[in-house]
Amino acid sequence: MPLPVTHARPLPLAARFSDVRALSLALAAPLSDADATAQSMADASPAKWHLAHTSWFFETFVLRDHVPGYALHDARFPFLFNSYYEAEGRRHARDRRGMVTRPTLDEVRAYRAHVDAALMAALPDLPDAACALIELGCHHEEQHQELLVTDILHLFGENPLEPALWPAARKVPVAMPGAPGWIEHAGGIVEIGHDGDGFAFDCEGPRHPALLTPHAIADRTVTNGEWAAFIDDGGYAEPRHWLADGWAWVKADGIAAPLYWERQDGGWTRFGLDGRRAIDPAAPVTHVSFYEADAYASWAGARLPTEFEWEAAAAAYDPRAGNQMDAAGAVEPRPAGSAPAFFGDVWEWTGSAYRPYPGFRAVEGAVGEYNGKFMSGQFVLRGGSCATPRGHARASYRNFFYPHQRWQFTGVRLAKDL
Repeated sequence: MPLPVTHARPLPLAARFSDVRALSLALAAPLSDADATAQSMADASPAKWHLAHTSWFFETFVLRDHVPGYALHDARFPFLFNSYYEAEGRRHARDRRGMVTRPTLDEVRAYRAHVDAALMAALPDLPDAACALIELGCHHEEQHQELLVTDILHLFGENPLEPALWPAARKVPVAMPGAPGWIEHAGGIVEIGHDGDGFAFDCEGPRHPALLTPHAIADRTVTNGEWAAFIDDGGYAEPRHWLADGWAWVKADGIAAPLYWERQDGGWTRFGLDGRRAIDPAAPVTHVSFYEADAYASWAGARLPTEFEWEAAAAAYDPRAGNQMDAAGAVEPRPAGSAPAFFGDVWEWTGSAYRPYPGFRAVEGAVGEYNGKFMSGQFVLRGGSCATPRGHARASYRNFFYPHQRWQFTGVRLAKDL
């Protein structure tokens, strides 16, 4: 039976801001200055950059724009720590963020402290519009907390020593689950999108009707053990299961398993934030691309759910339940329990392109660049992951990545037509 949907009482804004800012520092606490400066690929950013960029967001859109007389902490920082806001002018190239050895990690922490103190001092007198930007900034920083963790994982995975960010005791694998159950839907018109209760990003609305055909969606995600069977059956060597672009990607990049998997001593291992371990056959497979997810679904005689099918099923479940990030440490997918779950462990690829809902309009100003301009060439993922801060996800939440990307905690839930 579905868990009852609950809505946690929102924290007062000052407490919410302080909690979010503290978690970012805790996630980065084990890092050296070198760890926090290096950049492993263009899609990833240094941990130091994440800490500074989220501070730049609050300094720019709240303090600079809403606090008379506020002076920037360092007039050079906007060029370094603006991400993609064209309205904010020139910025440092994304693929060269790892070249910014200065400011140091400690200087970035000092920047954060300056911004935090200035914002907390100004908070009692800020207008509603500025408070709304603080709330947006908190959700924005939670997104960067997940990116910070996954970018560190990718960075450490490129290190031949494969260091563990959070060493942990070895785990005893649990028994493989049985075949997934299926949650059936008779089809019909359903309401999709955020209903206006609490915070949501602009791309989650407007709420609108969508027509579903009769279908079923799996009550759990695909496991490591099931994925190993796909590999053993020639899944990465058989083109008939792959989209043309996906097959070209497999051949060009020599893809033969999920990211971070290696064969060692006759079995599959994976690299995680706790180091390299044998895969847990019962845990959800993760770090797979849309191309891989779609090929697996074809091999399994199923398909990926649409984002509307996923949302219709997930609306009955508690978005705060499941394996999500509550604090620094122990960020990894875990074997599913006996009850169906739609939130946590892995972001779930859908078969839906990331496009605007009917009636979508980006808001005015620089913050209007937040989501809308990326609605091209990407696919929607749903549900949150083990690296998503608890309380950040909801049934209407739309994450999105390009089909080849897989350094996030991305996994697969199957669907089929009835």
